[in-house]
Amino acid sequence: MSTLSVDVTQNGSVKSMESLCSAAEIEESDFLRLLERPPRPLNIERHRSCDERSLSELSIGLSPYPTFRNADNSSRFMDHLDVVFPLSPGRRSGFNTPRSQNGFETQTHPMVADAWEALRRSLVYFRGLPVGTIAALDSSEENLNYDQVFVRDFVPSALAFLMNGEPEIVKNFILKTLRLQSWEKKIDRFQLGEGVMPASFKVLHDPVRNTETLMADFGESAIGRVAPVDSGFWWIILLRAYTRSTGDSSLAERPECQKGMRLILSLCLSEGFDTFPTLLCADGCSMIDRRMGVYGYPIEIQALFFMALRCALLLLKQDAEGKEFVERIAKRLHALSYHMRSYFWLDLKQLNDIYRYKTEEYSHTAVNKFNVIPDSLPEWIFDFMPTHGGYFIGNVGPSNMDFRWFCLGNCIAILSSLATPEQSTAIMDLIESRWEELVGEMPLKVCYPALESHEWRIITGCDPKNTRWSYHNGGSWPVLLWLLTAACIKTGRPQTARRAIELAETRLLKDGWPEYYDGKLGRYIGKQARKLQTWSIAGYLVAKMMLEDPSHLGMVSLEEDKQTKPVMKRSSSWTF
Repeated sequence: MSTLSVDVTQNGSVKSMESLCSAAEIEESDFLRLLERPPRPLNIERHRSCDERSLSELSIGLSPYPTFRNADNSSRFMDHLDVVFPLSPGRRSGFNTPRSQNGFETQTHPMVADAWEALRRSLVYFRGLPVGTIAALDSSEENLNYDQVFVRDFVPSALAFLMNGEPEIVKNFILKTLRLQSWEKKIDRFQLGEGVMPASFKVLHDPVRNTETLMADFGESAIGRVAPVDSGFWWIILLRAYTRSTGDSSLAERPECQKGMRLILSLCLSEGFDTFPTLLCADGCSMIDRRMGVYGYPIEIQALFFMALRCALLLLKQDAEGKEFVERIAKRLHALSYHMRSYFWLDLKQLNDIYRYKTEEYSHTAVNKFNVIPDSLPEWIFDFMPTHGGYFIGNVGPSNMDFRWFCLGNCIAILSSLATPEQSTAIMDLIESRWEELVGEMPLKVCYPALESHEWRIITGCDPKNTRWSYHNGGSWPVLLWLLTAACIKTGRPQTARRAIELAETRLLKDGWPEYYDGKLGRYIGKQARKLQTWSIAGYLVAKMMLEDPSHLGMVSLEEDKQTKPVMKRSSSWTF
């Protein structure tokens, strides 16, 4: 194995490099040791990170569970609340910047240099400062809203810049979207909740007056006129990634950021008629922003909700207002983790139990709590479910179990530790055993399987863009590569991520960085896919840099919180 020898100056810049090893050359045993290495000492002044607070600071008076003590009598309530991989502040990914002469992009794969160039061309400036990246640079198609900065789309771009030691772009984005959150939001005379984050924004230039203004979209211009539920969650997750990467908690501690988090949390923690701890959502409120039969409690939103709550728990200040929300978050996390791990989880044993369900059960002793009719089980699920493996299904509600596999929700479940370690292993087992169906020739299926024929007509409303094996309906999205890579690293399977990245490298650059691919195997460029799609570019870069330097996983991963893990008391039919 090649060795690294680097001298670092006082300001953290690289002076020399003897050699650089690519991720593909790292043996698995060496890779696992790399995960555990301590951060390189950089002589950089840093603020105290939220993640470095004594965990007892987060736990005072919050939980009905006992506070445990370490050998030195220090509190360890909510132990392992954060990821174990150390991250040094402001460090650059493997000492590689797009400006270096012999850096990461030239010594790993020629695609990397092209990707960085395209990513920088996608930057959007407001009054001289970079504030985000547009959705796509493709000028061959009508712009629609692809010339705007989307909150969810910017996340992989932000992670790429953070890994590359360029946090100012991310900071600017966080503050600008926070300003937009404070706008009054009305759609057809109806006012949205105060905490709603925009789906996207655009910089408008007035050459006559020589001014620049921001125009935000909160759903009033979106297809279906649905406000984005996921934007607020991604914003909190990104704020924590910035804090984790830089070691600087001063941004998160600003009054406006604290208020922004509280406004988002007020929306999703409000009490009402719902008897479930999951979040009730409309179709079109997330990455799948069209009608696709995910109305109710879609796995993507529930996993993001869980992760955002855990990130907020680390970021909120322990003042009078913050403590109230911390208490509410702690209670919701207990209930949400129990509900998701119990009722959304599917493996071979659980599938067999559902197959034998009795219906019309009543009272607290009911096993079939949602009155799911066994005849509603789709035929494909019996062949798709492997002997070893499992996943969180797409949706659960009264007489409804959506058995489709959704990639983003399951990967976020692993990264947020919504999935237990055993469930995380099972999800990866499923991906590996069903590689042809979920990965094929281009990573990665957004969902599986596709809706077809009469089912497609009824569920999608005859959506011509979501025809079978296209776009959201079983299409393959390269952006998901970074999520798969992060999940692979966390579960100790870098070889699986490497295999997926190598597949992508055979096509992505040659095909012009498309938004998505069509077909059962992802063999064809999407019929309406934009080229030079920014999050396809950034997703590849993040996957590549994360595999090169696994300590970057700490930005997007949280370890299981054993002290707040709910005690599972269930009938014998519900087992893991």
